Amino acid sequence: MTSLNSTPIPNGMTQTQPYSQRHSEKSAQHRANRPVQTPRMETLKTALHHARLRVFDRHSLIQAGKLPYTIIASYDLASVRHYAAQPNAAQKQAIPLIIVAPLAITMLVFDLFPQRSLIGSLTAQGFEVYLIDWGTPTRKHTHHDFEYYVLNALPKLIANVQQHSGSSDYSLHGWSMAGVFCLLYAAYFKDAHLRNLIILGSPVDSYASGALGRQFQRFSRLSHWLNARTGWHPLGIPLSLLHSSGQQNALGFKLMDPMGTLKGHLTLLRNLHDRSRVEAHATLGAFLNTMVDYPGGINRDMLLKVWMANRLSQGSFRLGGQTIYLKDIHCALLAGAGRSDGMVTAAAVRPLLQLVSSKDSQFVDIPGGHVGLISSEAAAAEFWPVMINWLAARSQNQPQYPHPAKAS
Repeated sequence: MTSLNSTPIPNGMTQTQPYSQRHSEKSAQHRANRPVQTPRMETLKTALHHARLRVFDRHSLIQAGKLPYTIIASYDLASVRHYAAQPNAAQKQAIPLIIVAPLAITMLVFDLFPQRSLIGSLTAQGFEVYLIDWGTPTRKHTHHDFEYYVLNALPKLIANVQQHSGSSDYSLHGWSMAGVFCLLYAAYFKDAHLRNLIILGSPVDSYASGALGRQFQRFSRLSHWLNARTGWHPLGIPLSLLHSSGQQNALGFKLMDPMGTLKGHLTLLRNLHDRSRVEAHATLGAFLNTMVDYPGGINRDMLLKVWMANRLSQGSFRLGGQTIYLKDIHCALLAGAGRSDGMVTAAAVRPLLQLVSSKDSQFVDIPGGHVGLISSEAAAAEFWPVMINWLAARSQNQPQYPHPAKAS
């Protein structure tokens, strides 16, 4: 007997399944036939996604330059950025810090990662930080030299900081070439308002700087030999020929440590699955691959006078038509060098303490190479607290440090 609501099925025919049931069974079969996503496959998929971002959308990975700032002054190509002390800082520092940037680099290195920012660490401790950005010189500016930066631009920019901060006193921070700028400025102007000086990775006795220093010493002997026989000296090379582009500077910087560059790329390949590692590589790449020009005048003064002639090692330097002396520097001094810096070794920096007249001076070995000493995780953990505490003790109207003695 059949139900009143059912329809008999003739012999030889089958009942058609409802669509929803057929679709559900097919989906289940498709899922059953689909390859299982193993953890290794998921890792590979993630790595390929990160590789695509690193090549085609690297800006989405860059973590540098996130701190807010205002431009408070400019001069020619240069500008002064102001990073205000964080409002929740435990103590407000009375004396502002002026970071003088080296040429060729972008400002990203001073605010590299949100969790590892030199400027952020300083503002968190109550410092008003001013960063001098030299801009992007081109071949039109090839005549810019030490005199332009140290005697012309730097005094005007420092005066702008004094006016904006309301403090006549100030501290200077100089890394690499910027440290040379700061030393020459301090020796030339003998400004009593310069309270503290931080010099990191700046060559004072260039011949003592390992293999690179010895090579420049050989070049110096060769130039004297040529000059004695031909009357020609490298200082006579036209500045236009000494000018180097940002691409040349980036390449030269990497060639100083080719193994380190290779190691960085290999580390990236091994860690493509880790977004934080890929972000770190992209961020460092944004700094190292995006350099700007060295004017010919700067290359002449830095390469031929500081490195090849090793003029600072004697404690004096010709600038602005006169001889200036490092012994005229009396402010508190913190000097340092990277433990693995193959460009500017500790032996090339340490003699500075004996050439100045500072009664309060200290030398610090910093973990990292030439860039690492200013940006690495190890430097941030080990050296930054030392530097910040040193500076904070000397950045009050009445310094808090006890009876300083000249370090050896």
